[in-house]
Amino acid sequence: MIELSHTGVDVIDFLLFTIYPVIALFTIEVISRLFKIPKWIKLMVQGFTSIGFAVTYLTFPGDTKFPLTAIVLIALGIAIFYQAKRTKISPEKNNY
Repeated sequence: MIELSHTGVDVIDFLLFTIYPVIALFTIEVISRLFKIPKWIKLMVQGFTSIGFAVTYLTFPGDTKFPLTAIVLIALGIAIFYQAKRTKISPEKNNY
């Protein structure tokens, strides 16, 4: 029988750790639409949230770190910051 490596985190827990940032980003989206917050501010908050989750996932104690998820979240945060910059410079070009 082949032994699989195990980090001590169940599959359900791992799925939850990937869903938490999505829930946070959607919550920010809903709040920004309810209160009519400018798009570039919404995007900046979403970028900081994504980077915050990445830092949190890299600093978990013990062996329960999620480096690949953190890398994806950092890349997402950088892309969101880029979109925020574009939206602030020319808001009429962005349609979201």
